[in-house]
Amino acid sequence: MEGPASRPIESARGTTRPRLTPEDASAAFLLAVIALLPLAEGAGRLLGIGNLIPGSIPLVQHFTLLVAIVGGALAARDNRLLALSTATFVPERLKEPAKVVTGLIGVAVCTCLTYGAWTFAMVEREAGDIVAFGLPVWAFVFAMVPGFVVIGMRMAWKGPASLVGKLTAIAGAAIPLALGSWETLGELPILQFGIAALVGGALLGLPIFAVIGGMASLFFWYEYTPVTAVPLATYQLSGQPLLPAIPLFTFGGYILAEGGASRRLVRVFSAMVGWLPGGLAVTTALAFAFFTSFTGASGVTILSLGGLLLPVLVDSRYSRQFSLGLVTASGSIGLLFPPSLAVILYGVYSRTPIDELFLGGLLPGTLLVALVALWGVRHGRLAERRGRSFDLAEARRAVYEAKWELLLPVVVIGGIFGGIVTLVEAAAATVLYAFVVECFVYRDLSVRGRLPAVAAECATLIGGVLLILGVALGFTNYLIDAQVPDTALEWVQSHIESKYVFLLALNALLLVVGCMMDIFSAILVVVPLIAPMGEAYGIDPVHLGIIFLANLELGYLTPPVGMNLFLASYRFDEPLTRVYRSVLPFLLILLGGVLLITYVPALTLALVR
Repeated sequence: MEGPASRPIESARGTTRPRLTPEDASAAFLLAVIALLPLAEGAGRLLGIGNLIPGSIPLVQHFTLLVAIVGGALAARDNRLLALSTATFVPERLKEPAKVVTGLIGVAVCTCLTYGAWTFAMVEREAGDIVAFGLPVWAFVFAMVPGFVVIGMRMAWKGPASLVGKLTAIAGAAIPLALGSWETLGELPILQFGIAALVGGALLGLPIFAVIGGMASLFFWYEYTPVTAVPLATYQLSGQPLLPAIPLFTFGGYILAEGGASRRLVRVFSAMVGWLPGGLAVTTALAFAFFTSFTGASGVTILSLGGLLLPVLVDSRYSRQFSLGLVTASGSIGLLFPPSLAVILYGVYSRTPIDELFLGGLLPGTLLVALVALWGVRHGRLAERRGRSFDLAEARRAVYEAKWELLLPVVVIGGIFGGIVTLVEAAAATVLYAFVVECFVYRDLSVRGRLPAVAAECATLIGGVLLILGVALGFTNYLIDAQVPDTALEWVQSHIESKYVFLLALNALLLVVGCMMDIFSAILVVVPLIAPMGEAYGIDPVHLGIIFLANLELGYLTPPVGMNLFLASYRFDEPLTRVYRSVLPFLLILLGGVLLITYVPALTLALVR
């Protein structure tokens, strides 16, 4: 999968950092606002003062919607909207026509979304509702109009190389106008043609948000539902109270990754376990798991820590193929640990208690990390130079140097589970903590230097993800209206009687979903389908959630289009076929772990129940 995860940090590094554009600055400002308001809210409550800023909660949620729009525009500007990696396999001579086709379809979808957002904004303007401080709801809704216009135009202009190709792509704006004349189109199979075009576009590199948004718009249109349905669902994101936690935790992870946290934490893990046979491989697995729990499955861990650890592994006589597989496989193994965004989002949309999901994920997550580490130990016994022993003094120095970063999980998790702060306040506190530690304690980041660029990079990633979440919510609404989950449940129950056969089929389905979709959109689209099935087969909802997330985690490594495979190929300049070979042993080992998690519920439920 390609997109914002392909180059999340690197543009902020080095000596030739580009100047921030007004768009970049506005994205950084929005992230700062949604971090500061929850901090003020939490501080007022803890000090017994009360609400310092009335209306701050809905304001933060609506500013998160603006982050989605501005970040999506930034991602379109840089050709970094999330898309399937299948476009990599398009022959060179067909790449330009493929870009024209995807640009044309993307413009058509954005035109539909623009018109729907305009119509919705005008309705809200008549209603006259207020968010806070006199700011009208319709203004936030209307922000989607220029947002979708800019995204569509950039998809057309940034894709094809030739002027003719660009103009052809822009002509896609006429497609919704033609579909508006449904009565004059006779009995043409418009629905079937539209589905085929969107699926084909996805394989050619059409951004996922355009694929899902196009599908939702097409189905609603075919059912004579107003075109406002999808923009309405996108706006509904602003009504999700936990939504701001996603950009905030990601921003905190970006600040840590861009600072010196990765170097300090690698030193800690190396001092603690690096002296063991295969200790460097264990260090790699632990460090990656720690970082992924904060950055999510966004590729930041592979791109930041991977560049640090791969050369060290090779220098320590690990084969390059093994080292490449270890770094690639470790890129998502911390996905089940708090404060993972995927766990939070799953809990919100499946209505499963988030604290129980985090407790349920501790043992399965530890199992997956242990499997990767043990395979590294087996390989490292033959590769690493022997003779090193545990150095207590070095371990103390490493822990002391990294003490502030090591305290972060304690502060965040303790605040959440202790009931001291809400999830969004904990996320905002993570940003503040990382900011203070990296900018003022260690001074690895400059407030006026790289930090604004890091914020813009984070907004670019978050914008691409939140755009998908918005349109995926619209698609989910259609599935529910059309009673697709009920129909799917009826079909499955009529063909599969055994609970264990259902679980095996679920594993296979989720592996395919995991390598084709990012985990956030998969949660919104797939969870409404499988949740009633899990209940019908008597599967505990916490267990089902961990099965879902563990399988999606494995999907990132599943050839031919698992996202981690393409990130590793890009980051380390290796052919995809070599990445496939390097990751295969880890894929098989982790598959065994996922099957254990699936068929041994006690791994998940022991700490919960």
